[in-house]
Amino acid sequence: MMMADMWFDPSCPYTWLTSRWLIEVGKVRAVEVLWHVMSLSVLNEGREDDPEGDPEGYLWVPARICAAVRKTHGQEALGRFYTALWTTGGGDWLGDLQTALETADLPQDLAEAGMGHDYDDELRASTAEALEHVGGNQVGTPVVAVTGRAAFFGPVISRVPTGEDAGRLWDGVLLVAGTPGFHELKGGPPSQPQPYETR
Repeated sequence: MMMADMWFDPSCPYTWLTSRWLIEVGKVRAVEVLWHVMSLSVLNEGREDDPEGDPEGYLWVPARICAAVRKTHGQEALGRFYTALWTTGGGDWLGDLQTALETADLPQDLAEAGMGHDYDDELRASTAEALEHVGGNQVGTPVVAVTGRAAFFGPVISRVPTGEDAGRLWDGVLLVAGTPGFHELKGGPPSQPQPYETR
């Protein structure tokens, strides 16, 4: 069994699609995903420009809750919460976070972590760990590290391949990322993320 550690910012739609691709990969390859949180807000601290367009700091909230879930309930619970974040909807934004916690069978009061700083050190440390795997390069989310094989940023995809298509992309990404001296590969202009139907 191959272990794939994935670091994600919970607010990024492209990262969500990459995470679903990894789940599809697990259906056709012997791969288990281990979940970790990273934060675009942490990555962008101290910058004069704000590439995420988040001057109010809303993106800290779900990332802090993810850090709290990981710290108090473990990576498997984090995976459940991440899935629930993207598959449960509703009205008020903070209410949606509480609904996602409930859906993931986690205490709803963990939503309070999003409005405080108690888990900021955890969030910064997890983000730093992700960056260490890719040499501290200026990358974004997601970061994937495959034990003994390779670590890489991405892949950034706009739709989720399934079945053997997911497996072939996995094989190709591992081949490229694991090639000594490899640094970067980029495709054409991005397209809008396409919804992924949970199965």
